[in-house]
Amino acid sequence: MNVVAVGLDLVDVARVEAMLERHGDRILRRLLSEGERSYCKSKAVPARHVAARIAAKEATYKAFSQAGTDEVLWWRDMEVVLDGQGRPSLELLDRAQACAAALEISSCLVSLSHSDTQAAAVVILQR
Repeated sequence: MNVVAVGLDLVDVARVEAMLERHGDRILRRLLSEGERSYCKSKAVPARHVAARIAAKEATYKAFSQAGTDEVLWWRDMEVVLDGQGRPSLELLDRAQACAAALEISSCLVSLSHSDTQAAAVVILQR
């Protein structure tokens, strides 16, 4: 497999905490899938996990932009899902799925990390 593009993003957890305090569930419904919302809300500090998912979505957008698409991707065109062992993967939906097909992307790898203050994601598109 060949690497087509890489995206990286870093999100401040305090910024996400403030956003959640101001907008609550309304912003979560706009940014995250139902599964992502449920997962994040089940955690002791939901903002860390929301921030990691925002970082993953931004990193995905950056990777697709680098790969050459002009298509606008929306927040819910991708979803971070976890396997049975808690490893994240990225499910592409709607526009993101169509872009991947047009660019002949065969896999989309994601790595997430977070601390008390920062969340980060790296996305690699492969052909």
